[in-house]
Amino acid sequence: MDPQYVLKMENISKDYYGNRVLKDVSFCVKPGEIHALMGENGAGKSTLMNILFGMPVIHETGGFEGTVEIEGKPVKIASPQDAMKYGIGMVHQEFMLIPGFTVTENIKVGREITTPNLFSRIFGKSIETLDGQAMRTDARRALDTIGLGIDEYARVAGLPVGYMQFIEIAREIDKTGIRLLVFDEPTAVLTESEAERLLAAIRDIAAHGIAIVFITHRLNEVMEVTDRITVLRDGELVTCLNTAETDMAQIAELMVGRKMEGQLETMAEGRVFSGSPVMTVRDFSVEMPGERVKKIDFDVYEGEILGIGGLAGQGKLGIPNGIMGLYEAEGEVTVSGEKLDLHRLGDALDKGIAFVSEDRRGVGLLLNESIRDNIVFTAMQTKKQFLKGKLLNSRAAGAHAQEMVQQLDIRCTGIQQTAGSLSGGNQQKVCLARALTQNPRILMVSEPTRGIDIGAKKLIIELLRSLNRDSGMTIIMVSSELLELRSICDRIAIVSDGTITTVLRPNDSDAAFGLAMSGTVSKEEGERE
Repeated sequence: MDPQYVLKMENISKDYYGNRVLKDVSFCVKPGEIHALMGENGAGKSTLMNILFGMPVIHETGGFEGTVEIEGKPVKIASPQDAMKYGIGMVHQEFMLIPGFTVTENIKVGREITTPNLFSRIFGKSIETLDGQAMRTDARRALDTIGLGIDEYARVAGLPVGYMQFIEIAREIDKTGIRLLVFDEPTAVLTESEAERLLAAIRDIAAHGIAIVFITHRLNEVMEVTDRITVLRDGELVTCLNTAETDMAQIAELMVGRKMEGQLETMAEGRVFSGSPVMTVRDFSVEMPGERVKKIDFDVYEGEILGIGGLAGQGKLGIPNGIMGLYEAEGEVTVSGEKLDLHRLGDALDKGIAFVSEDRRGVGLLLNESIRDNIVFTAMQTKKQFLKGKLLNSRAAGAHAQEMVQQLDIRCTGIQQTAGSLSGGNQQKVCLARALTQNPRILMVSEPTRGIDIGAKKLIIELLRSLNRDSGMTIIMVSSELLELRSICDRIAIVSDGTITTVLRPNDSDAAFGLAMSGTVSKEEGERE
């Protein structure tokens, strides 16, 4: 036992359906320490925290390997209630407040203070009287701890977003016996001044001996407030180091660097294109929940592969969804000189843009329909192909589907097999087959390898490369996987906080990519751009 640590997680491993997402990860936090947990999307941060909080998804999928200790004692955390019992709290990125309740009611919900009355002595504790004054006193104490001057009796509905984040923190602080607080991207929705106040509050909390796990992609905040940094990459522990002994460039490189393992390699350099762009995007904004885009500009040249990368929730997914008209968008998008009607669903398809969605099961596929019907469906609607009069031309549709199955190596029992019964990689190939059937001028693919095994990932990447190199197809590829973008793209636009931070070449340094994803541009990149 090691009582010097509030939390000690050792040799943590976790599989999801045969996919090993954590591999012998160890992580420990001292009392009063602010400890950053860092890594790209998919690095394993969320899974590690889900284990700590006993989330049902962990136990419903076979549990995990390794040990967890709280203040030197081995514990079994089977549920979030267990985590709270051991003094572990979490301030979520998504607010968990009840708008119609007051600040006090939100802070004390589930832990109300009551006093006995005549009826409760007869019928039981459940009908005791709420002690409003005692609850307001507790709420005031918690609010004062983090320096929030809001009235404890104010209703939450209509309060500024920054206030809501502080109320979330106050609720956790109010819990009796809190030992460790996890902050998950706490400044993501705050203004600069609100973020500064929050960081000051985190320091004050730590000064009271409460340990802090700080999850963020903002490297400047990590350097400003943390004591130590643990970096995860691809489910493995990369390093744990003292913040005072490192800098932003090193952290960025540690987060982004990869073991190649013979799978994919960064391009030596991207090709350079000139002339008139095939697509221009100007002053472009998209209202996609969680993926907002704020007045961006970029160009795409005929025959290139443009990558769009960035962390989750920063806006990269909003770009293709806005262009396709799936979410409200403003600005100007032109394709070969023709202006796109952003308010008409289907106009992008009519102008020769095909789209493979990141949500292949929700948007991309007709899960209960055959492979054949999935492949020809959009071309039937937009180009009236594979029709005999107003009916499906089964012979033509079947012949084309069979050709696509062979060309893309879709592993199936036949073209009548339902799309929903295929593996993830083969479902993705069906989505690609449907897009290619439209013979597009521009192909947009969003998270093309999400949720598929490493072998299928390589096949998808090689297929996109072949379509571009052999057929000259212009491709826009949106992905959270930087290695994939750097293995295939000529240029890579990095999106942070809804804007394009910079456009990099695939052979630029790991540090340049890491800094750009955190919303920072290195001096060298800024000068070059």
